[in-house]
Amino acid sequence: MQTTQLRQKAIEEIIDSQAVYSQEELMQQLARKGIVTTQATLSRDLKVLGIQKVPSQGYTRKKGPVPSRTVPSNLYGNIQSLEISGPIALMKTQVGFAPALASFLDQHPLPPIMGTLAGDDTVLLAIRQGFSAHQTLDALETILPGLRDRVRSGADGAAE
Repeated sequence: MQTTQLRQKAIEEIIDSQAVYSQEELMQQLARKGIVTTQATLSRDLKVLGIQKVPSQGYTRKKGPVPSRTVPSNLYGNIQSLEISGPIALMKTQVGFAPALASFLDQHPLPPIMGTLAGDDTVLLAIRQGFSAHQTLDALETILPGLRDRVRSGADGAAE
């Protein structure tokens, strides 16, 4: 399992098993499990996982159904490549699958992704300022495991 997935699983286990009132406290609990992370990464993980801070309760998962973060296999199998260059990323798919992939990405918001635009076989992702290609790929991997194997480097080589 990838580092991001392991860290996020550990965060969920900690939040589910005890009251945690600060990110610093959560980082200490993660460190006890051998997982060292930054506050910025932890903050992004909490957002991706749908964990919020509630006064007098600490961190808790949002109420209501949590959408699956795993892309349907019939959709995932049709992703051909990903190229990240500067503030954009381009995902190539089999013909006809880009709109469904863009919709899936829009339903599972990730901190680095502002939005998507789909053609028939291409999804354009707008990357928020301040996020690197590596951070963007890490975030995408949380919902598209194994995507890293399909990456082609961008013009600046930042995706590798």
